[in-house]
Amino acid sequence: MRNSNNAKACIINIFTFIILMLAIYLAYQFYQSNNFNGLIRSEVNLGMSVFKRDKKVKYSDINSYRITSNEFNDAMFSKEVQVKKNTPYKVTCMIKTKGVEANKNASSIGAQISISNTAERSVVIKGDNDWQKVEFIFNSKNRDIVDIAFRLGGTEGYAKGEAWFSDFKIEEGQAEEDSNWNFACFIFENTNVTIDSKEIDIQVNNTDMADIKNTIERFKNSCKQLSNEKMTANCDIYEIQAPITSLSYDNEFGYYVAPEDIEEQIKDIINQNNYDHIFAIVRLGNEEYEDDIEIKDWIGLGGMDYYGIGFSNIRLPNSSKSYIYKYDSKINQFPEEVFLHEFLHSLERTAQEYGYTIPALHDYKEYGYENEYLIGQRQWYKDYMNQEIYTSNGYIGLPNEIYTLKPAKRSNFEYAHELEIYTEPQNIIEEIRGIFNNLFRNIKSLFGDVSV
Repeated sequence: MRNSNNAKACIINIFTFIILMLAIYLAYQFYQSNNFNGLIRSEVNLGMSVFKRDKKVKYSDINSYRITSNEFNDAMFSKEVQVKKNTPYKVTCMIKTKGVEANKNASSIGAQISISNTAERSVVIKGDNDWQKVEFIFNSKNRDIVDIAFRLGGTEGYAKGEAWFSDFKIEEGQAEEDSNWNFACFIFENTNVTIDSKEIDIQVNNTDMADIKNTIERFKNSCKQLSNEKMTANCDIYEIQAPITSLSYDNEFGYYVAPEDIEEQIKDIINQNNYDHIFAIVRLGNEEYEDDIEIKDWIGLGGMDYYGIGFSNIRLPNSSKSYIYKYDSKINQFPEEVFLHEFLHSLERTAQEYGYTIPALHDYKEYGYENEYLIGQRQWYKDYMNQEIYTSNGYIGLPNEIYTLKPAKRSNFEYAHELEIYTEPQNIIEEIRGIFNNLFRNIKSLFGDVSV
């Protein structure tokens, strides 16, 4: 009888051990599918996206992070990262997509890396794509914490499909301290668009080309002179023959050229160089098509950016008789004014992002300045650029350091170092430690700090 009882106990123990091992195995599998290593899951439309760690579809030895959205949504894995102010950072990861599409025609919607609650982002991937490396460069500016998101969606709309993210990496670079600005000046020779079912074909003529090149040279000299040598400018001119085939529209300004309208023509040039600002120089009308493209009283548009680099439109006048970009001692002694004005809009925005209080660029009349014959607002720009606008409380304008606060770019990472932000568990011990850390964080988030 004793032997029989011992046998039964042995069988029960073996059975219990098997059940326990199976439970541990299932729990471990669940953990591997749902451990997001400190990344937070969020979505605009709750419950419409599925977040998983994928051990079947992965780029390297670690499980990938997968977002599945069968309906249009904006979903992301994100993590807050402590950063140094005015420092360039580069985030990279591998991304694979399947059936990714946007709910509207916008280049900013799809699989991407971004900073939550901002328009700052990497390039966007749509459709079906095998693993590819995606890079996101940004400047921390006045921030000490940023929320880095690996995202399926965007600030301007929703996406659906599947996206896998893997091998996250963040590097800290070195900010430039010089005040020499590099400008890419793209002159688009042809605009070929369809507006309200009308095909419009517009060309830049040789006279336009000569005038605008002279004006760019004057702009370069004026940057140095009007800033009292606080900055210098180098301008590279590119004559682009591939036509502009799409335009963006704004209720206030009408039609204009957004970065996504010309990205295919400029992206390789920008990626191979280290530019601080971009001018897109276009003709959107002439005497023949003067009324076919709706333009609401603008000759230049600034304040935009192309992946963190300042981006401005410079529109050539419809009339060949215009002297906007022609120097003439009796008619226009300041033809570079539009270039300078739009560039200053970028510096204005940068100053605001760094927390400086400055006068609005358009408020020259409030400080007693006028739009003068022959030289326009030249005196206003000079005082604006040198913090010499007089008020009863002292002198105001752009701070001196604004000329060194340039956008982050690849050249900032020649001597970069990697931050240990996205380290994955390397063995079972680290994974178990991660389980308890996550459990502790969850308890802390529910009940707050517990003091004994």
